[in-house]
Amino acid sequence: MFRRKPRTRTLVFITVLIAMAYSILSCAALPAASYTDSPQHAEGKFRNTAPREQPGFFKTAAIFWRFATGKPADTVPSQPLPVQALSQADLLAAPDLSLWRLGHSTMLLKIGGKFWLTDPVFSERASPFQFLGPKRFHAPPIAMDDLPAITGVILSHDHYDHLDYDAIQQLAPKVAHFVAPLGVGDRLIAWGVPAAKVQQFDWWQGTTIEGLRLVATPAQHFSGRGLSDGNRTLWASWVLMAGEGADQVRVFFSGDTGYFDGFKAIGERYGPFDLTMIETGAYDAQWPDIHMQPHESLKAHQDVKGRHLMPIHNGTFDLALHPWTEPFERITTLAADAAVPLVAPIMGERLDIRTPALSHHWWRTAVDKPHAVPQGSPAVRR
Repeated sequence: MFRRKPRTRTLVFITVLIAMAYSILSCAALPAASYTDSPQHAEGKFRNTAPREQPGFFKTAAIFWRFATGKPADTVPSQPLPVQALSQADLLAAPDLSLWRLGHSTMLLKIGGKFWLTDPVFSERASPFQFLGPKRFHAPPIAMDDLPAITGVILSHDHYDHLDYDAIQQLAPKVAHFVAPLGVGDRLIAWGVPAAKVQQFDWWQGTTIEGLRLVATPAQHFSGRGLSDGNRTLWASWVLMAGEGADQVRVFFSGDTGYFDGFKAIGERYGPFDLTMIETGAYDAQWPDIHMQPHESLKAHQDVKGRHLMPIHNGTFDLALHPWTEPFERITTLAADAAVPLVAPIMGERLDIRTPALSHHWWRTAVDKPHAVPQGSPAVRR
């Protein structure tokens, strides 16, 4: 296991403390707003249906210390990852019901001839700073300037790896609608996005835009962009539905979430889904109720009555202590055992939402030695 030298450890730890302090002082202020009508809101903050385990100061400090001093070398790729470059012409010429994964939880969908983006993050780091924090493994397949007009941006919550201030500023002129959970919309308006472009919703609320029905659905997570604004905005998963009858297409986007019984309720109301985009990455035994382990991701997919499963929230940023390929390998084995079609495209690869190409295990070509099977996991099928 790779470990930093003692002096480097100290410098890293001091840097992290400075960053934490700076984030408290520099956190973008949210306008005063009342969400008292929301069942999820109490005593000035949003909350999960089931109480979240609070890590406390000492556990949080221990986690920071593990990140600063004990991260294995294989949490990041040892060589460049394959990326399929995209142009605006490629997107405009693509057939309807196309989907491209641009990285992490940033997905570009073409539905009804209109383009939609989920959680657009294009910055080099998922951090309040561009000199510190998780750095991208790969460049986005397309630059923001090359994107066509975007009908809507769909946001799940306000963490830095899902809500990118610079991306919002650059995208705002070419985006017609921003759809967000309660409070996240207020943050966008505070950043200068015209209020007329912003809609925000509680769980089980939604809207229809250009023929696409969007419903904010429950998730189990938390929010905030500093140490002083925790849970002042809501987090959500999203249901997307277009068309009618046999021609209808349904997509589920989990955002960030731990496993909870809300997935069954979503499946009962809105399933089945042609494709589920489910968080599978940045998990750890020390934060079990805010990020799912791969077996829980599979269970969530089954609960919402999904057909094809796409594991997201992986392959772009180093946000945990597991090897970067581990989420892909574990979900590959689990999906195969459950006979669930797994969709894990190269970044920038075009997929058909109804009948997406199945995983071809691209990440195995991006390691310089055979992948290690996680301890306690069954052998991985090749």
